[in-house]
Parts: sequence; C-alpha cells; structure tokens
Amino acid sequence: MRELSLNPDPRVGPGFQYRYMIISVSGPHGTGKSTYAARLAKDLRLRHVSAGVLFRKIARENNLSILDMGRKALEDFSIDKLVDERTVKEADEGDAVIDGQLVGWVIMDKADLRIYLTAPENIRLERIAKRDKLSIDEARVQTEKRESVQSERYLRHYGFRVEDRSIYHLILDTSLGSIDDTARVLLDAALMVKRAKKERHKATKP
Repeated sequence: MRELSLNPDPRVGPGFQYRYMIISVSGPHGTGKSTYAARLAKDLRLRHVSAGVLFRKIARENNLSILDMGRKALEDFSIDKLVDERTVKEADEGDAVIDGQLVGWVIMDKADLRIYLTAPENIRLERIAKRDKLSIDEARVQTEKRESVQSERYLRHYGFRVEDRSIYHLILDTSLGSIDDTARVLLDAALMVKRAKKERHKATKP
C-alpha cells in the first residue's frame, strides 16, 4: 500500500489540542490498519503504537518466523500477555492511536473510538503479496495458516472469536474508496468523537 497523502485539515492546526484521546484500529491482515493508524496519528498529532510491531520484535529475538511465533504463542499465553501488558501501558499514557488485531478488545474500556477495518479477501491477498513480495498463491497459503492459528489462539486464550465486531464503533471496508477518502472518513470520525468528548467534559464541569 502506498504512503497516504492527505491534505492538511483546517480543523487540525496549531493550538488544536488532543488530550487523553485513545483510538484503537483493528482488522485482519491486508486491510491497512497499521498504515491508516500511523496516518491518523500523524494528522491528529497523537502517538502511533503497533501491537504487531512488538509481536514481530519478540519473534526476531527468538529467531522465529511470524507463523512459528504464532504457533508458539498458541501454547504459551505469556507471549500474548506480554504484548497486552505493553499495549495497556501505552493506552494508559494517553494520546495515542494503537493498532493490532486484538487491540480493540485489550483496551476496550480505554478507547474513545474503536475502529475495525476490513476488505474483500482478494484485495487483502493482493496487498499482502505486494507488501511481502509474494505470489498471490503464496500470500493465500501463508495468510490462511497464520489466521487459522490466530483464530484458535484467541479463542483458547481470550474466549472470543476475533471475527466478532460487536464492540466496534466504526467498521469500514478500505476497498470502497481511495486511500485519501478512506483516511478522511477515519479523521472525520475521530474529530467527531473528540468534539463530543469535549462537550461532555464541559457539561460535567461545576
């Protein structure tokens, strides 16, 4: 996926402060969650945190592939627990857009806006193949294996199916429009939530 190009929004300028704003971005592989989360964080002047980056870092430290790391995590809950603890710590620090498959659940009560990104399978596989320099068939085999292990892992360790979207405020198919248009929808949603939060805060002041 190419780098997002979003024109500066006049509503987000100097002095436009975001305090204690937490946004989670979840979704399956190939939906663009890390890319969109990074862009959203940039435009809102928030930190960007990726749970997937931490998971990959642990995999490299153990000389394991992502798939093998997922299999290891299936049997050893301490790996997911470590990622979760780091993710919650980042959320507690505030002012961040955090992406990851489980992040919507892990910081459910802390997030002001929980986003779930999706896309048709063929689109996801095309993106993954391009990103990882694979053929479509190779991308399909790797993704199916990886998602199968993840689905079992999440159900075993957390007691829910990652496909459950009931907790999310916004579900968006990233194949419907251009990258810029999709980014604009996410930014508009975040600004709406920020304004509502600000108004609620004013209403509770003595």
